[in-house]
Amino acid sequence: MQIKEPVKILGVPVHPLTMGEAVSTLEYSIQNGKQAFVVTANAEIIMMCQQDADYKKIVSQDAQLVLPDGAGAVWAGRHLGYKIPERVAGFDLYCQLLERASQKGYKAYFFGGSPGIAEAAKAKSEELYPGVKVVGCRNGYFKEEESQSIIDEINASGADMLFAALGAPKQEKWLVRYRDQLKPKVLMGIGGSFDVFAGKMERAPKWMQDASLEWAFRLYKQPSRFMRMMALPKFVLKVLFSGNKD
Repeated sequence: MQIKEPVKILGVPVHPLTMGEAVSTLEYSIQNGKQAFVVTANAEIIMMCQQDADYKKIVSQDAQLVLPDGAGAVWAGRHLGYKIPERVAGFDLYCQLLERASQKGYKAYFFGGSPGIAEAAKAKSEELYPGVKVVGCRNGYFKEEESQSIIDEINASGADMLFAALGAPKQEKWLVRYRDQLKPKVLMGIGGSFDVFAGKMERAPKWMQDASLEWAFRLYKQPSRFMRMMALPKFVLKVLFSGNKD
């Protein structure tokens, strides 16, 4: 399956796909036995790439699919002259894939979050998407020497999709480090998505999402995110003064 050529936002490649195209691309990977490592790149992740060369290599070279997660990434792409059709939010893609899994019988494994959160997300997934098969759960608290046993557990589950909620950049670095040993065909970091499903974290109302104000809602709910949110104005300034598409 041919994927659209990525555009460059501050040197980070981003594939200008719609949500439907992203889902179809990942489903193709499952059906054809081709592993796809996907990154949903918001402004914060793109800024992390500016500071962390190893992380930038992962996003730029190791990921098969890098999607514009967040109004900032969409704005930046369009400001630089690219055609970015829409935002492909990581949480929404996660939900779309679970819905498709419930229809097609694909199996998912939930890895990450605090103890009990992945299990709560599994229960909510089964409520929202009847018939979905979540074949295993594992919290995100582990020592590096436990990674092999986690990999073995994931592989033994028969999962087609592995959702890792370890937070960026840890989730992407872990997935890339062990992707050659992992059998699931879709490898995706999803940040705090389990927390949303488990009811531990509230997502912004739809009108705020549509108005590109989800960041403000997160800051209101979690004032401790203030320093992390400083990446947003820095991102805007860096894009404005970048001078070219690369």
